[in-house]
Amino acid sequence: MGLRIFLAGAAGAIGRPLSRLLRDSGHSVVGTTRTLDGKAKLEAFGIEAAVVDVFDREALGQAVKRAAPEIVIHQLTDLAAGLDPKVRDETLKRNARLRREGTANLVRAAKAAGARRLVAQSIAWAYAPKETPWREDDPLDVDATGLRAISVRDGVIPLENAVLAQDGFEGLVLRYGQLYGPGTWSAEPKGDAPVHVEAAAHAAFLAVSRGRPAAYNIADPGGAVAIDRAVTELGWRPEFRLGPHG
Repeated sequence: MGLRIFLAGAAGAIGRPLSRLLRDSGHSVVGTTRTLDGKAKLEAFGIEAAVVDVFDREALGQAVKRAAPEIVIHQLTDLAAGLDPKVRDETLKRNARLRREGTANLVRAAKAAGARRLVAQSIAWAYAPKETPWREDDPLDVDATGLRAISVRDGVIPLENAVLAQDGFEGLVLRYGQLYGPGTWSAEPKGDAPVHVEAAAHAAFLAVSRGRPAAYNIADPGGAVAIDRAVTELGWRPEFRLGPHG
């Protein structure tokens, strides 16, 4: 029997393949987008769409309430502008604000709607310096400075605290490595903890019904982060890929 799922960020790089996985498994999905064009694309894909700004607390709360989800999935980012050095600072600040304020609004809405689980996107390169591999129980880089502080201190840490440090629902955080594959900035693996976008989507799909409330590293094997927890507790496979017509 399918679940009722509210997918924030359904039109994004991970949201698109994740929408397909959820749809094809018989779940009832309401996906968010910020534009009418995004709404049309989601509906053409067979996903009910809600046009909503995550910073509009009241509108977001109403959208989640109407969806009456059992599960909320958070795949929101604000990185469409890329990391062009000319606008990099402002892009990172906008994305950090979304992680900080947008997550808080989504958590509040999920609690009010009675959701029992929230699965949220984070990043796998926010750990404090140490010899790798990093494991989920290693501390995040609370002493980061410069641009890294914007991403980690102002964005990732508030996001993860909002999801994990509460008792209103089961909170799971997926710490994704550097994405590659369709719809991302790179066709091939890059960085010290890469992960294919479709494998990343599959981790979120599995976390809908598997895993204890905790953080999970999601990356290709052999990189800077250990992925044992995701493999063992979620049953995740980093080699997962969608079939054709995805």
